[in-house]
Amino acid sequence: MNPKIKLLNKFIERQNRNFTRPLPTIPKRDICMLASLMKHNFAAKGEIILNDGEVLQDIIFVEEGMVRQFYYKNNTDITEHFSCEGDYVLCIESLFLSKPTSLMIEALEPTSYYTINYSELEQLFERSKPMLNIYRHLAETNLIYTQYKADAMRFESSRERYQNFIKQYPEAAKRAKIRHIASYLLMTPESLSRVRNKLVNEKD
Repeated sequence: MNPKIKLLNKFIERQNRNFTRPLPTIPKRDICMLASLMKHNFAAKGEIILNDGEVLQDIIFVEEGMVRQFYYKNNTDITEHFSCEGDYVLCIESLFLSKPTSLMIEALEPTSYYTINYSELEQLFERSKPMLNIYRHLAETNLIYTQYKADAMRFESSRERYQNFIKQYPEAAKRAKIRHIASYLLMTPESLSRVRNKLVNEKD
């Protein structure tokens, strides 16, 4: 199978598995049109794919590896999001408004990924109503995710936040460094270690 089509199918599968709102059906013709816009790239471990002050012009689809989005606050880097195989990555404000970003993208592992230029994607929306519906669906899902994360940080205990993180991001929970997971959960590495140790001890 074409690797681009394979990745898009994996993306659709992950979206339908991870969210309660399944993606609208995409005809094969439209998937092929989308695949034709994809360009392959590779990032070494630790490489910054998008730096502070740059403008994001592409949507990124991770084929192999893992990346994180992060920002600096009081000289401390804070992880905003993890993306693994079959996930997509974007910085909404930078992409949609062509604004320099403060949200950076770093490869946490050697990462193979594809990009789709947003201007070319907008042209595809004019020719493909199914792709426009997908775009709207993803935008809505992104808003729901943002609200969910904000509510979790306000109302859930550190234990609950970590348990939900494991369910939502099982690969990142296994592969990311504890300090990156801790900053995503707005915890110190020491607090996260205590939570993890308690959960392990309860299983014994």
